[in-house]
Amino acid sequence: MLYGCENLKELPESIGNISSLSILDLSWCKSIESLPTTLGDLKHLIKLLLGRCENLKELPQSIGSIFSLSILDLSLCKSIESLPTLRDLKHLTELLLGRCENLKELPQSIGSIFSLPILDLSSCKSIESLPTTLGNSKHLTKLMLKRCENLKKLPESIRSISSL
Repeated sequence: MLYGCENLKELPESIGNISSLSILDLSWCKSIESLPTTLGDLKHLIKLLLGRCENLKELPQSIGSIFSLSILDLSLCKSIESLPTLRDLKHLTELLLGRCENLKELPQSIGSIFSLPILDLSSCKSIESLPTTLGNSKHLTKLMLKRCENLKKLPESIRSISSL
């Protein structure tokens, strides 16, 4: 856990060599701007907690290949504008994006995460629309859209999610 390391600017590429790592908590590491691509090598990672990493600008594409990932917390990552493809995150149960104020859109691959029950987009002020593929998320039970001021409409496909 590196929780609260406010002056931490980067992680070493060698972090991907810690094959047994199951939880990486970088919450409140406000100075971190990017993450190494080797994060995708953490095949046993279950929780990636990045809440309040306010200067984090992007996630590496390799994040989408962490099959075991269950929780991805990007709450209050105010500099994030987009997300990489999430297609292979088959075990993701919580995608927490609340207050990612500059997040402009979700990737179309969000609809490939069939197991996703919780999606928090609260206060994502820059999102104008949601991908049509969101309707494929049949296990979605909690979709939080409070204070999404620029969200103009929901995709028609959302009607097919009976668990909402």
